[in-house]
Amino acid sequence: MSQKKYKTNKASRVTISELMLPSHSNFSGKIHGGYILSLMDQIAFACASKHSKTYCVTASVDKVDFLQPVEVGELVTLKASVNHVGNTSMVVGVRVESENIQTGVIKHCNSSYFTMVAKNDEGKSMPVPGLILEDKTAIRRFVRSIIRKEDASIRRNRFKESEFELESHLELLEKYNVKIDL
Repeated sequence: MSQKKYKTNKASRVTISELMLPSHSNFSGKIHGGYILSLMDQIAFACASKHSKTYCVTASVDKVDFLQPVEVGELVTLKASVNHVGNTSMVVGVRVESENIQTGVIKHCNSSYFTMVAKNDEGKSMPVPGLILEDKTAIRRFVRSIIRKEDASIRRNRFKESEFELESHLELLEKYNVKIDL
């Protein structure tokens, strides 16, 4: 039986930078969010594949809040690292920053977490190396991933159709811009 392998997150960190072109922009002249999401998925794949040394697929993406718009002509830098590992999956943290190359001002545009699953040549999930937690930040990120996973499970199970009681939620809906027409 082979001994389990472990790697630091430093061993699989990936950083990419790309100049934002007019062809990446939306109708308002800002860089299209979908383009940024595509770059985020690419770097998450690269980071997870580097850690696992195999092909990986995106299983889920935690919410993405676009904090600052990215302008045409800015240099976008994406940083990715493995924050958490399971048996066959990894949570890759991705941070997006943009830099105005004329002024040097850097802004944090968004961050998100991609759950990636390692696959073999037959498409079956396969084990990934464990994670060596070398400092307080690595421990905090690992624990935060555990809590985020638990919170997601609670949210998923909170409103199962078979257990949802309509009457107990009607009062809540009165505060919102909805009309109930049953």
